[in-house]
Amino acid sequence: MTKQHNDYYTYAYLREDRTPYYIGKGRGKRAYDKRRTIKPPADKSRIIFLKKNLTEAEAFKHEVHIIFVFGRKDLGTGILRNRTNGGEGPSGAVRSAETKRKQSEANSGEKHYQFGVSRTEEQKKRHSEAMSGEKHPNYGRTGALHPCSKAVIAVKPDDTELHFGSGIEAARELGINPGSLSGKYLKTGNSPTRGKFKGWKFIYQN
Repeated sequence: MTKQHNDYYTYAYLREDRTPYYIGKGRGKRAYDKRRTIKPPADKSRIIFLKKNLTEAEAFKHEVHIIFVFGRKDLGTGILRNRTNGGEGPSGAVRSAETKRKQSEANSGEKHYQFGVSRTEEQKKRHSEAMSGEKHPNYGRTGALHPCSKAVIAVKPDDTELHFGSGIEAARELGINPGSLSGKYLKTGNSPTRGKFKGWKFIYQN
């Protein structure tokens, strides 16, 4: 039986304005390795660890999740310089067939974070503009990357509450665009004024 390691992590490289330009996963000193296409920042304080003590499969899944949240510059969906959707790069160890199978399942079909999501060119443009510079939710922050990583409560007009582990989970389960949920409702405290979520409130759980 192959031993399962729990020493993997996910990490981000930040620009000077504290917005991320690269999301990765690895173990050991992977985050500081300069022998790669996208170089780490010279200032090590701009290399932050998102999650630690993960299995390789968990690291793969979280990397895919965060890349989807911030989007890729090459696809016009966001601000990252990542050239893939994550979950496939080497982590300094030989992966077992079981790990590869779990990785493949986690990134396929309805389990994929982008399943059922389609963006027009105009939506891509707006998303990119909304995630840049001072408009970015993480502008000026030094801690957690994105508000969507916080637990969220959706309150229906009849005061029924739905609890979600993160904003991206709420967006996926309810069928709301993650950027809209964060920027239009969670960040502002506003409620939708039309559609099936009219009158709902979305708040961060303390």
